[in-house]
This record gives sequence, C-alpha cells and structure tokens, in this order.
Amino acid sequence: MSVVGGATGEAMSTYVPTPATIQREWHVIDAGEHVLGRVATVAAKLLQGKHKPQYAPFLDTGDFVIITNAARVTLTGAKEEQKLYRYHSGYEGGLREERAKTLRQRRPARMVEEAVRGMLPKTKLGNAMYRKLKVYAGPDHPHAAQRPAPLEVS
Repeated sequence: MSVVGGATGEAMSTYVPTPATIQREWHVIDAGEHVLGRVATVAAKLLQGKHKPQYAPFLDTGDFVIITNAARVTLTGAKEEQKLYRYHSGYEGGLREERAKTLRQRRPARMVEEAVRGMLPKTKLGNAMYRKLKVYAGPDHPHAAQRPAPLEVS
C-alpha cells in the first residue's frame, strides 16, 4: 500500500540523508560557571543531530562539539561531595568509586564526558556520536582551523 500524494496521484517517498549530503559543523561551548546537566544536554542534542531538519534516528547526522572550561562546570546541591563515579577493572573485587570532588581534581574533563556519554544511545551509533565530542579542562583548544561557532548555553 502506498501513500498517494499531490494532484498527480504518484507515490511520495521519504527523504533519507546520505553520508555525502550530511554537512557537519563545529560548535564550541564554554562550560565555565554553567550547570553540568545543562551543558551535557545541549552537547548531546548537537552530537545526535536533533537540531537539524534532516535528523534520522538511525543515522549519525550530528555535528562536532568542543567543550572548554570543563574544570569550572558547576554541580547543584551536594553533588560535589555525594555524587559517585564508578568503574570496574574487570577483575573480581575491581569496583572503584570516586567522588565528584576528587575526580574534578584528577581528571576535570571526565565529568563532562561521562554526563554527555550517558545521554547518547548505547549502540555503535552512539559510540560514533561520542567520538565527535572534544572536551578540554581549560579555555584553549587545538581546533581553531575548523572555525567552530560559539554556542551559548541557556
């Protein structure tokens, strides 16, 4: 059964973007003094391509995202002292836990990476989206040649 469209009576087809037609842009987000979750949701939306009219859930149509000043991102409430980041070595008894406060001192970009990663699909497609994320603890980044457009987090 086909959907008839228009006055001519011919079948309509759905537009599916091809890798050649997908245009990727670069965005830079200054995370300093912004809440971690707000920055992560904006970044995840850009990485998935949900802001584009040709978005398709089964294709990677997203853009590249650079996040700077990740060390200055804020956490609300008592999360700085209470939030735990867990990872496992793969060995028996290999569960490691670290509070957000110590993780910020040791690897400040990791908090933002984990937050964005959790908002992306848990598939190979999500891994491809995650690879387009670049996070830096300070204000500088080596991607000036790509001319990223600054993006404000509201």
